[in-house]
Amino acid sequence: MPLEIGELVYVMLLFFIVALLYAAVGFGGGSSYLALLTLLLTSFFVIRSTALLCNLMVVSGSCYLFYRKGHLKIKKFLPFILASVPMAFLGASFRLKERVFFIILGISLIIAALALIIQTLNLKSKYNTVTYPLYLPYILGAGIGFLSGLVGIGGGIFLAPILNQMKWDKPITIAALASFFILVNSISGIGGLVTGGTFELFWPEIIGLLAAVLIGGQLGVRLSLSRISAKGIRLLTALLVLFVGVRVLLDNGLQINFL
Repeated sequence: MPLEIGELVYVMLLFFIVALLYAAVGFGGGSSYLALLTLLLTSFFVIRSTALLCNLMVVSGSCYLFYRKGHLKIKKFLPFILASVPMAFLGASFRLKERVFFIILGISLIIAALALIIQTLNLKSKYNTVTYPLYLPYILGAGIGFLSGLVGIGGGIFLAPILNQMKWDKPITIAALASFFILVNSISGIGGLVTGGTFELFWPEIIGLLAAVLIGGQLGVRLSLSRISAKGIRLLTALLVLFVGVRVLLDNGLQINFL
C-alpha cells in the first residue's frame, strides 16, 4: 500500500533511529524493520525483502569503516562465512507460514535480547579472550546462518551475544564480524528469496527507507568506533530488541493484541 508523504517521513525517521542504534553495536536492524513493516504492509514477502535490503544498506557502510580501522579480519571471519552463506540461502528459500515465521522470529529475538542485556550489565573494560577448537566457527556459522535466512535477518544479533559470552575476541572485533556476517547472509538471503520467487519490493518508498538507514547506520558505526557508545547504547539496543521480540511474538505470531 502506498504511504502518504507525512507517513513516509515518520517511518523514515523510525528507520533512521533503528539503524543508528543497531549499527552502534554492529547490527543491521533487520528485526526492528520487520516489526515496523508489519504495521504498514500486508504482503509478507515485501516485508522480508525490504528488511533484508535495509540490513544490507546499513552493514555495507559499517563493514567499510571497520575495514578501514583494521577490525575486519577476513581470514579469521572466513569459517563463519563459509558455513553460513549456503545455510542462509537454504533458510530463505523455505516458504514458512506467516504465523510460524513470526513465532520463530519473536522467540529468537527475546533470547538474543536477554543475552545481550546480561552481557551489557556485566561488561568489563578488561577482556581476556578464550581459544576454541577450529571447527566451532563452522558449527555456529551454519546454525545461525540457517536461522537468519529462515527469519529474514542477517543473523548478527544472534551471533554477537554468543561470541561475547564465549569471550571469542574483543567486543569491537565481534561487532565487526557481526556486521560482515549480516552483510553476506543478507545477500545470501536475498538470493534465496529471488530463487524462491518471493522477492518483492516496496516501491518507490524503498528509496526513502534505504536513504534513512544508510545515514543512520553511518552515524551509528562511527559512535561504535569512537568508543563512546559502549554500555548505554548496547543496553538501549538490547531493550529495543526485547520489545520488538515480544511484540512480534504476541501480535504477529500468537495474534494476541499487545499494543
